[in-house]
Order: sequence, then structure tokens, then C-alpha cells
Amino acid sequence: MKRPTLLITVVVLVVAAGAAWLLWGGSGAKPTTQQATSGPYTVQFSADQPRIGGNTFAVAVTGPAPDAVTVAPVMAQMGHALAPVPAGPDGPGHFRAADVGLPMSGQWEITVSLRGPGGPAQVVFPVLVK
Repeated sequence: MKRPTLLITVVVLVVAAGAAWLLWGGSGAKPTTQQATSGPYTVQFSADQPRIGGNTFAVAVTGPAPDAVTVAPVMAQMGHALAPVPAGPDGPGHFRAADVGLPMSGQWEITVSLRGPGGPAQVVFPVLVK
């Protein structure tokens, strides 16, 4: 008689854990940090929990110090391309683009454009917004 009770208890716990993960742990957007190289620049892109609405993106650049950095969101599947947002200085080699509005969930591509003594460069980072 103890074996069916134990089996039922295990099944209930597994189902409860799965439901909890879906409701609280698995549905939120996750922080992302990615890195790519273009020309003399190595660019690290960070987005803390990309979401619908205003986002802040951090960009760290190694190589020649760029004069200007912009981020431009594109959602290719839906044909959305938003205006580039300038990223202001946030310490040596660090830039921050604030209030970058993403109007819907889905897969976005964030193009980071650099202009500086190393010439112009662009890198594209995929970002999933939930």
C-alpha cells in the first residue's frame, strides 16, 4: 500500500515544481551579456532583463576609444526598425543607452554602431524580449 502513495506524492511534487517554474521562474526575461568583434573594436553588450517598454543597454568597448556609440533595435520578423538611440559615456570605454523602447515581445536584434579613430564598425546582438 505504501508504494502507490509514494508514487502519487512524487508525481504531485513534479507537477507542482513544473507549474511553479512556468509561472514564476521560466517566464521572465533573463539578463544577457554578449561579446563580438568588428574591426579593431571588441564590444560587450549587456541588457538586464530585456522587456517591453524602456530598457537600458550597457556597451563596453575595448580598442580605440569611439567618438560615438548608438544602439538601434530591429525586429526583422515583424518589419520593425526603431530609430538609433545614442549611448552616452559611462566611464572609460563604457557607454549606456537609456530608455530604449521595445514595443513588443519576441526576438530583437540590437545593432551597436561605433564611430571613432578605428573607423566605423557595427555589431549585431540578438535579444529575446518576453
